[in-house]
Amino acid sequence: MPDASGAPAALPQLRPLREGRRRVSPLLRRILLVNMVAPALLAASLLYLDQYQTGLLAAEVESLRTQARIYAAGIAEAAVRLQDDRAVLVPDTARPLLRRLVEPSANTQAKLFDTSGLLVADSRVREGQGGAIITEPLTPPETRGLLAGGVGRFYDRLLTILPRSLFGARRNGDIYVDVAPDAPSFDWQPELGPDRREELRLALEGGVRPYIRRTKEGRLLVSVAEPARRGSQSIGIVLLTREAREVDQRLLEIRTSVLGLFVLALLLTVAASLYLSRTIASPILALAGAAAAMRQGKGRAGSVPTALLARTDEIGILARDLQSSATALWARIDQNERFAADVAHELRNPLTSVRSALETLLRVEKPDQQKRLLSIIAEDAVRMDRLIGDIADSSRVDAELSRTVSEPVDVAPILSALVELHNTTRDEDEDPVMVLDAAPVPLVVRGVEGRLVQVFRNLLGNAVSFSPKLGTVWVRARQTGAMMEFTIEDEGPGIPEAKLEGIFDRFYTERPTGESFGQHSGLGLSISRQIVEGLGGRISAENRRDENGKVIGARFVVRLPVG
Repeated sequence: MPDASGAPAALPQLRPLREGRRRVSPLLRRILLVNMVAPALLAASLLYLDQYQTGLLAAEVESLRTQARIYAAGIAEAAVRLQDDRAVLVPDTARPLLRRLVEPSANTQAKLFDTSGLLVADSRVREGQGGAIITEPLTPPETRGLLAGGVGRFYDRLLTILPRSLFGARRNGDIYVDVAPDAPSFDWQPELGPDRREELRLALEGGVRPYIRRTKEGRLLVSVAEPARRGSQSIGIVLLTREAREVDQRLLEIRTSVLGLFVLALLLTVAASLYLSRTIASPILALAGAAAAMRQGKGRAGSVPTALLARTDEIGILARDLQSSATALWARIDQNERFAADVAHELRNPLTSVRSALETLLRVEKPDQQKRLLSIIAEDAVRMDRLIGDIADSSRVDAELSRTVSEPVDVAPILSALVELHNTTRDEDEDPVMVLDAAPVPLVVRGVEGRLVQVFRNLLGNAVSFSPKLGTVWVRARQTGAMMEFTIEDEGPGIPEAKLEGIFDRFYTERPTGESFGQHSGLGLSISRQIVEGLGGRISAENRRDENGKVIGARFVVRLPVG
């Protein structure tokens, strides 16, 4: 619904802003997303410990292989007998020998097979009293703590989610890793199929790869097969299987450390994101609220929070610029209001004069009086036409300068043309002379050529109108740093000290004595200031004085940025 002034109410436009304050800030979400990249990469490193794990497993396999070779060599020397120039494995001797060799390794199980694939000895099986067979189970897995168990379960669950091609099987040299619970083993059965016979043949030749597998109970087992040879003759196969608890322990320690760093990094990231949100997103929302309040007409004296104005970072710059923009906007609104009032006042005078002349014209009958009244009406019409034209030009200046791109303009030809035009067309008995005092070099500034011509025409016309009969008007130009300075001087009566700034106000019409009323609208100097300041320059007025301090004329100074 429109308000009392007829403008649409701005309250509905504030709803998105207020709703945005209740929800999570989109900027906060972006900050969290960006800051989460580093912790996410850190967490992903938990999944890429392959090289370290492979190195540990390679060392474990090499150690186990060396141990298997020692066992195989011992059995080949002490548990065989010669029969028909051939070495034959003696099971009764091999069993206790194998158990004695394996006793120092608590987590290692050794099996001995003959060349046909039959199990001859098992370090976990021994004969008790009366020929009873006693099986010694493997040492139970170590019980993990709450944290270690949680990390392990999390990691194992993650591995089940990810594609098996990434973490299922890896090969490094002759190390083959298979984490599937149904991985092949070396427990050959008496009845050998084609695949088992091939494995047996490869094992006897020493060509079977070590297998590393994880059981359903979570044990990481490493198996190595080595042939037992007497000379060049194979008498059996030694199969060693060891639980690689130390590998799991080291990997768990690293994963726990990385996970701890991830949690710490995550907490720091969230804290940093909240801090950035509080120092960036919240102030921006506050500035948006201030802008909305300004749009509603509130906070005319300044609605930007003081705390934001005092900041020295980019938010503070934005807050101060918003406050400056709001101040300039209110000043422009006030200026437009005053301009409208001044326009109404200036137009009312000639209209009142025309109306009075028309009313009088209806009553008088003398031709000379009627002619005089018609002359007054014509002069007021011309005055209104000039006034309306200058008002329209003044209203267009700001909009035109905001749309037009400033370009390098050489002012030297402009000043030369204006001075030459005046000196050529002036009345030699009445009008003053113009003198151009500038070096014959380009005077390049950034601006709009047409508007610069308007500025100098206004200033030169003003100087001519106040100059005495056959006086002199000087036009000077010089560069001062990054600004080009132009000076127009005359020999007139000067400017009242109290009016040095007021002469640039709209409709200021203090004219020389004897000049007909209504010849000027009082907008020339005001339009000149609009143009110069719109181009990033400055214009000022001052009095020329002699050595005794007496006013001997007026001086207008225009400074424009060098192009």
